[in-house]
Amino acid sequence: QVKQATNQIVMNCADIDIITASYAPEGDEEVHATGFNYQNEDEKVTLSFPSTLQKGTGMLKIDFVGELNDKMKGFYRSKYTTPTGDTRYAAVTQFEATDARRAFPCWDEPAIKATFDISLVVPKDRVALSNMNVIDRKPYPDDENLVEVKFARTPIMSTYLVAFVVGEYDFVEARSLDGVLVRVYTPVGKAEQGKFALEVAAKTLPFYKDYFNVPYPLPKIDLIAIADFAAGAMENWGLVTYRETALLIDPQNSCSSSRQWVALVVGHELAHQWFGNLVTMEWWTHLWLNEGFASWIEYLCVDHCFPEYDIWTQFVSADYTRAQELDALDNSHPIEVSVGHPSEVDEIFDAISYSKGASVIRMLHDYIGDEDFRKGMNLYLTKFQQKNAATEDLWESLEKASGKPIAAVMNTWTKQMGFPLIYVEAEQQEDDKVLKLVQKKFCASGPYTGEDFPMWMIPISICTSDDPTCAKMQILMDKPELTVVLKDIKPDQWVKLNLGTVGFYRTQYSPDMLESLIPAIKDLSLPPVDRLGLQNDLFSLARAGITSTVEVLRVMEAFVNEPNYTVWSDLSCNLGILSTLLSHTDFYEEIQVFVKDVFSPIGERLGWDPKPGEGHLDALLRGLVLGKLGKAGHKATLEEARRRFKDHVEGKHILSADLRSPVYVTVLKHGDSTTLDTMLKLHKQADMQEEKNRIERVLGAISQPELIQKVLTFALSEEVRPQDTVSVIGGVAGGSKQGRKAAWKFVRDNWEELYNRYQGGFLISRLIKLTVDGFANDKMAAEVKAFFESHPAPSAERTVQQCCENILLNAAWLKRDAENIHQYFLQRKAPPAMV
Repeated sequence: QVKQATNQIVMNCADIDIITASYAPEGDEEVHATGFNYQNEDEKVTLSFPSTLQKGTGMLKIDFVGELNDKMKGFYRSKYTTPTGDTRYAAVTQFEATDARRAFPCWDEPAIKATFDISLVVPKDRVALSNMNVIDRKPYPDDENLVEVKFARTPIMSTYLVAFVVGEYDFVEARSLDGVLVRVYTPVGKAEQGKFALEVAAKTLPFYKDYFNVPYPLPKIDLIAIADFAAGAMENWGLVTYRETALLIDPQNSCSSSRQWVALVVGHELAHQWFGNLVTMEWWTHLWLNEGFASWIEYLCVDHCFPEYDIWTQFVSADYTRAQELDALDNSHPIEVSVGHPSEVDEIFDAISYSKGASVIRMLHDYIGDEDFRKGMNLYLTKFQQKNAATEDLWESLEKASGKPIAAVMNTWTKQMGFPLIYVEAEQQEDDKVLKLVQKKFCASGPYTGEDFPMWMIPISICTSDDPTCAKMQILMDKPELTVVLKDIKPDQWVKLNLGTVGFYRTQYSPDMLESLIPAIKDLSLPPVDRLGLQNDLFSLARAGITSTVEVLRVMEAFVNEPNYTVWSDLSCNLGILSTLLSHTDFYEEIQVFVKDVFSPIGERLGWDPKPGEGHLDALLRGLVLGKLGKAGHKATLEEARRRFKDHVEGKHILSADLRSPVYVTVLKHGDSTTLDTMLKLHKQADMQEEKNRIERVLGAISQPELIQKVLTFALSEEVRPQDTVSVIGGVAGGSKQGRKAAWKFVRDNWEELYNRYQGGFLISRLIKLTVDGFANDKMAAEVKAFFESHPAPSAERTVQQCCENILLNAAWLKRDAENIHQYFLQRKAPPAMV
């Protein structure tokens, strides 16, 4: 549509050569463009016409040539190996955020929606897919080996959701209860491995239809596994693309955590079909609406399909604590962030948009209640379908449905960065307990000392030992300080804030309140998610220097009877952080002893082999504990791991998928060049990408310097898919002190190649974070900063700042607490003094 007379048309276009362009006004002569002026920096082209184009509608025709690139963005080629061992290429797309313009000239912004009529001319023995169903397939007149495949017209949609795939695939299919045809496309010969995702998808579509009370709007949905794929998956409308490891499950060779991962990713991408695709964010500033929402509801959906996963407890460990770790930094950013250039868009696909977004939506859902929340969601989706919306539009719909001040509360969480720390103390007054609450911004560097006083509106729940699973009181804290009276609470009863660890804040208890909660950890009367939250808050307070690390180590020892996988998983992460920190001291061995002491009782209880009646979480826990003990050099674990590894390699007794990671990491950590060669051989022989990735992630555990080099060289070899190089290098950096130095040097030495490979994408940010986050002296922070000043990576700029901040925080933590920690370890080993 020409809105006002002009002799130019400006549109997005990148890496494309236009041959001819013309504009034909309705019922008038076609006008040929006489000039194409490319603005490469802005990824735009200006078409100039010899005469003025008048107001009205018409048809713009462009004949152009583009490149099937190797950048894993735009229209690109993905390398795969056929069952007979030939190397071939599939042609696939990845357009989010700003890469549809690499496939065809267009107006590449989320708010400029259109319908798309797509046809593909492809070799006749290839599968061709797009967003919609095929409506026609006919021989191509100029070449008998080609066919022209025509797809139905799409609904009104954004460019970043358009997709097409041409390649060789098998599929499995089902109809969901609401009549949608669901297919999962797999590499040839692996259709079986699509069945698990197919089941999840067929169950999930009706779940969402019911939850939103809006039907899925397309006739079909395809889920397809792509060999070379930068992200985990992409929600293209009706044609969702995945990494193989996020979609394929082999009943024999896939571990429990892979199943869970596939279920979550399928749930996430299908949620986008409504939230994102049917209603799209107005501009990238509101990306978090898409991602935060899908990252929350994927858990709701998995909980519906697999209640035995206890997935909401895992949410706290996987998303909530991760977001808080990042958001406590001075270099964090608000959930709603203004975005200009495409390189700034790439940068916001981070833990704030996804994990903090999901956490504040979980808090909001809890504050509103499920029924009103669903009512509000339905209002929102119905009002804005096939249109665009901003954050405030969602608040308005939820406010209408619930009658609560949603916008006022939520603006404090999405428009300012960071989150509060609540300090609480209690005073007994006869039969009542009087609580005094104070909120301040929580900072990773210690108590907040800023000039301004950021304030949050915080939904707070309080429970007591009377009933740890039920809120005795719920309030909205909307001022800096608050006094609350809890009636009929005896002096010996404990009080805890943030029931279910739902509120996005950390809690600092007065010493006596904390003391009274420790027995509730030991006797498990506190629910798992609350035990986890308590430990995690305490650990981050120690990291920030607000409490001493020794205090945390004491509390960690209270977890001896802990049965819950997720609680152990979080504890294990924190011990890992501490272990990395102490690798910079001369008493690193002492923390390994501590780890063995903490983990060996549960290790002995679990043993190596699954017992009858065990489930998903037991398998995850066993893998976690054995891996932790093995890495720390626990003698019995190491011997058993070596024995089982030998049997596995010799084919006498194949390791179950759940035991592979722990066994591999243990034998490598304490292995030699023969061990490494054996692992590389297993890698080469592995038919499944999941097994290749499993090996790639643990190779960095090897400790001899020359073998570390060998692993780093392997990372850039043809044997490793480009998107997986990052996890090999990251594994080396996280494997040992030598590994960290070697990985950082390797990244610097190979910077050109690595940067060209991932330019602009989020993988470059991930690479930087994994490589340098573990350093702990001021000199290293300066070195990292200097390197990226002379080797700029625009889309990773914020990541570099966050890493430098983390290195300085580590250095301060080490200075502050190392000696006390050492003393604590020594005194644990000392024989009790004679009385």
